[in-house]
Amino acid sequence: MIEIEGSSGNIYEDLQVADADAMHLKALLANKIADIIRHRHLTQQQAADILGISQSKLSGLLRGQFRGISETKMIECLNRLGRDVEIVIRKAPRSHAQGHTQVIYS
Repeated sequence: MIEIEGSSGNIYEDLQVADADAMHLKALLANKIADIIRHRHLTQQQAADILGISQSKLSGLLRGQFRGISETKMIECLNRLGRDVEIVIRKAPRSHAQGHTQVIYS
């Protein structure tokens, strides 16, 4: 019998990666960057020129290789792609020992 375990919603946490929250956040930001590039029908070189990064670095980001790219740089990329990014800080619910970070697209 195969035992199936439910996901926490964060694959990096499920795989017990040390910096799971940061990696999940970067994955969400990278996904949105990829969506915008795809929606605008940009080549990787065109997008890299807009973002101010090399095409090879963008290629890696789009393939999930974003360990060397900070969240700040990814937010800057979203700004360069014409997106406003808001950071909202609020008190976590009492039921949580600590707060968490999430990305909400609108």
